[in-house]
Amino acid sequence: MGQDYYSVLQITRNAEDAQIKKAYRTLALKTHPLKSSDPTAPQTFRQIAEAYDVLSDPVKRAIYDKFGEEGLKGGIPLEFGSQAPWTTGYVFHGNPGKVFHEFFGGDNPFSEFFDAEGSEVDLNFGGLRGRGVKKQDPPIERDLYLSLEDLFFGCTKKIKISRRVLNEDGYSSTIKDKILTIDVKSGWRQGTRITFEKEGDQGPNIIPADIIFIVKEKLHPRFRREKDNLLFVYPIPLGKPFVSLVFSSKSGTR
Repeated sequence: MGQDYYSVLQITRNAEDAQIKKAYRTLALKTHPLKSSDPTAPQTFRQIAEAYDVLSDPVKRAIYDKFGEEGLKGGIPLEFGSQAPWTTGYVFHGNPGKVFHEFFGGDNPFSEFFDAEGSEVDLNFGGLRGRGVKKQDPPIERDLYLSLEDLFFGCTKKIKISRRVLNEDGYSSTIKDKILTIDVKSGWRQGTRITFEKEGDQGPNIIPADIIFIVKEKLHPRFRREKDNLLFVYPIPLGKPFVSLVFSSKSGTR
């Protein structure tokens, strides 16, 4: 008889998604090897991760509910396989830390309370029982390439980003898209920095990173900008008479 994933998470078979997440969070924090000194904690931590990996996925859970662990891991009948993405059987990847990392939005909630060797740090307000000081992720810098015309006249650029956003439970997260709008001002130069504060990944114990776009000027086939000067570039083949071009800002003649 296979293991009972519901018993592992200490929930009933009719538990809803929010209850599954809450149960995993409670047990994972309790049995994490960095916190628990119980010699069986690593194995329990792994079992909890596998149970959550199955029960948090609607397809895996449906197969498990109908065929049990044996059917889930050994393969499912063809008549059921038409409704599922695989028939060769489920295999847990074996990395409970990965499940833990993804659940908490890419952040280790223990990083504030443990040093590099795993020893608890005394923060003078209760260690793991305290709130801790949130840390902000380092800025995320991206190049923003603009044409000479964009920098001369100004324009509006819309950029789509994907980031982790906390769910309503305040612990798990989902990847969502967001549109950032940049109003390019006339006269901006290469190197101008546009900062969107705290638009990076969200997590229960982090301050989202700032996203910074740095203006880069695209090469123009005819003009080159040097500070506030606009130079006209025209290649003259060797062997042909030199032609002098003079532009007049008053008459507009050449």
